[in-house]
Amino acid sequence: MEKLNEIIFYTMDKSIRTYRIYAQKQLRMKGYKITIDQWLIIRCILENPHITQQEMGEIVFKDNASVTRMIELLVKSGYIIRKPHGSDRRRVLLTVTPQGKKIIEDMHQVVIQNRQVALAGISQEEIMLVNKVLNQVIENCKAG
Repeated sequence: MEKLNEIIFYTMDKSIRTYRIYAQKQLRMKGYKITIDQWLIIRCILENPHITQQEMGEIVFKDNASVTRMIELLVKSGYIIRKPHGSDRRRVLLTVTPQGKKIIEDMHQVVIQNRQVALAGISQEEIMLVNKVLNQVIENCKAG
């Protein structure tokens, strides 16, 4: 039987988790009180202004309850606001506040530095190959 460290999916998951721990630690050290997941939520809203909570959950790989909790924390922190949806009273529109945009801009350099540390010693060709392989895994799983 193969060992865990010989299983590609174990290694992929471990690399992602290790990166997230490292990245979150760097953000905390720089004084940011926002989590990577909250950062992702703000980015989702900025990139998709009319996104639903369900769609957001699919993008950030979180269940609806987790997304709801994160949104609530971001509203309390002043990074996003809820507005009534014009045509559907069951929905709300989420808007990033100027304070939310500022934290995304302020954190950008730390995010870039985190990626540089994580990808040190890996060529652009290797990054492109890994990305191609991972996208193929995604497609295979969707088709299967």
